[in-house]
Formats: sequence, structure tokens, C-alpha cells
Amino acid sequence: MGKFILGKKLGMTTIFNEKSEAQNVTLVECAAKVSDVRNIEKDGYNAVQVAIEKTKNKTVKKEFRIENTDVKIGDEVSVDIFAVGDEVNVTGLGKAKGFQGVVKRHGFGGGRATHGNKHALRAPGSIGSGYPEHVLKGKRMAGRMGGKRVTNKNIKIVLIDKEKNLMALKGAVPGVPGAVIEIYTVK
Repeated sequence: MGKFILGKKLGMTTIFNEKSEAQNVTLVECAAKVSDVRNIEKDGYNAVQVAIEKTKNKTVKKEFRIENTDVKIGDEVSVDIFAVGDEVNVTGLGKAKGFQGVVKRHGFGGGRATHGNKHALRAPGSIGSGYPEHVLKGKRMAGRMGGKRVTNKNIKIVLIDKEKNLMALKGAVPGVPGAVIEIYTVK
């Protein structure tokens, strides 16, 4: 594992680069601290546990494996370990969209709106056949959508503000504003 940090997604905005081109970026506030250090002698592996305050009474912790443990509990992990232009992976919990039908969830076309069709415009249609006389596993049907762990890879860092502990990532990242995300490089 290379560089890593936990951050809180603030939202999206547009910034302009040196050529006056607009770039859509996601702003992330990164104010994490080392909460625990694992080592081979005690735990059987080397890792650093990083914590970030999500709300007033809730702290989120995540463990990152590393080769050497030269950090101490209470050390700050700030955005200055990254540089503008670095490509990082971002992992977070995607937006939960609740129970959705097949048209929204899987992009089905739906049925005809006229000529004897009643109340079946957004219905999935047939879901099986005479044999094997049950619905096969993995059949695309209505159900819960989103709310799963998502990783976006090779996202470029556009801006770093060391004073405010802010990082701007090019494009969208998983999660709603206020969600905790993991930002890391893989070597």
C-alpha cells in the first residue's frame, strides 16, 4: 500500500485550470489521525489504523496495510503526502436509491402503452419458462438499487489546499455529501 488518507466528501464544484478550461471536481476535506498501529510482533502484520470524525459523536476508522510502521498513535495524516497530478483510487458507499423497478434499475424498455395493454407499461414481462419451473438465480428484476461499496480507480488530484486540508479530485466520487471516503494509491 502506498499513500492513504480518509476524507469527508463536501460536494462538487467547477474550477478552472491554467488554460481557462472548466473542470468538474469533487471537494474532499481530509483531517485524519492515526488511531492504532499494528506490527508483526504483536499482530502478525504491519498496518496503520486511521480515524476521522464523521459527526459530533461518531468516528470512522479504516485500516491500511503498510510495509514499515514508523508512525505513532495521534499523528496527523494530512493532504500534503499527495501531490497535484497523482492518480488515486477512491472507495466509498454509493448513493442508495431504494426499491426500484426494472425500467430504472436495468434499463428495460417497458411494454406498449396502447392496443389492449393495461397497467403493464413498466412491467418486466415474462420471468421464466415451463422448465426449470422456478426463477433462475441472477434474473434481472425489481429490487434495491445502490448503497453498495464502490471503488473509482485512477482519479486525478487537481488541487491541494494544505491550510484547509482540502483536496479536489477530478470528476465524481462515490457517496453523498458528508460521507467518509478512502483515498489511496496502490503500488
